[in-house]
Amino acid sequence: MAGVFYFSPALLWAAQMLLAGCHAAASFEALQCEGPASTQESMCHPEDDLTDPKEVRFQVKGYTFSEPIHLIVSYDWLILQSPAKPIFEGDPLVLRCQAWQDWPLTQVTFYRDGAALGPPGPSKEISITVAQKADSGHYHCSAVLRSPGPGSPEAASPVALTVHELFRAPVLRVTPSAEPQEGKPVTLSCQTKLPLQRSAARLLFSFYKDGRTVRSRGPSPEFQIPTASEAHSGSYWCEAATEDNQVWKQSPKLEIRVQGPSSSAAPTALTPAPPQKADAPETTSTKPPEPLPPLPTPSAKDPDSFSLPQGPDPHLYHQMRVLLKQIQDMRVLLGHLVIELRDLSSHLKLETTKGPAKHE
Repeated sequence: MAGVFYFSPALLWAAQMLLAGCHAAASFEALQCEGPASTQESMCHPEDDLTDPKEVRFQVKGYTFSEPIHLIVSYDWLILQSPAKPIFEGDPLVLRCQAWQDWPLTQVTFYRDGAALGPPGPSKEISITVAQKADSGHYHCSAVLRSPGPGSPEAASPVALTVHELFRAPVLRVTPSAEPQEGKPVTLSCQTKLPLQRSAARLLFSFYKDGRTVRSRGPSPEFQIPTASEAHSGSYWCEAATEDNQVWKQSPKLEIRVQGPSSSAAPTALTPAPPQKADAPETTSTKPPEPLPPLPTPSAKDPDSFSLPQGPDPHLYHQMRVLLKQIQDMRVLLGHLVIELRDLSSHLKLETTKGPAKHE
């Protein structure tokens, strides 16, 4: 439960004097309130719910409050000053190694998670032009305080610094589905969201298909296909980026397969394919193939024979002949196998009947 307290003018003046006294021995820091002001009378009660973590700013009876800033007064010889506002991906980050009463420093070294970020030097600041999530960690600095300081090396207490995600990697959505019907409209949506602290920022979106750009950077997170066709099938993904392109993220790939006409539609008439040159069966002769003889017709002597009328395609006709010949050969092999099995069965029966007679 967090509350907002209102002081009387005299009490507020006393608090300001106390705060100024704490900083007078070391340095002076200014606190500035930015944003719209209001002179309406208002009251804030402890039972008012002001703790919603999702809301950065909240209003109570006409007043608008900023998010809280934690003020830490330190009496150390050396402190590391970091930004008071949250740091997001793409922001510039500046850290300052501050000495008591701003005494001069030498051999200043900055550390992250205990590892030095560079050799000792005279600069009291270190800057990161474009902050990334990997820059999060515990920072501190060390330095030697020169005259009028003690002239001894000092180290500042670690400061935890978190670089927040500016926006999550986008997700590509397809409407009505990833398998749309041919001729129907399709909408691709690149979905992501900025935090409330950076809601005024602007993102640009790009769309890709099979490694090619189908729509370059633009403010709209949607890409529309008015009439889908089989040519629109493929692997799609999108990209969201800031205007300065300092932060950009891609979505996972999504397969889109445009479906052809439904099976209930009337089938189209099939026209026979034009005659094609038949492959020469097991021959290296360069002479043109002779006309194929007709297949034998069924007869009383060979009731298992087949006949096939010659079709319009000689190549298809030849393939059918080969297939029928293989079937006939298989029937012959099966017939021989049946005969051999019968002979083997008769031989086994004969050996069984002779066996007991020898024992007598």
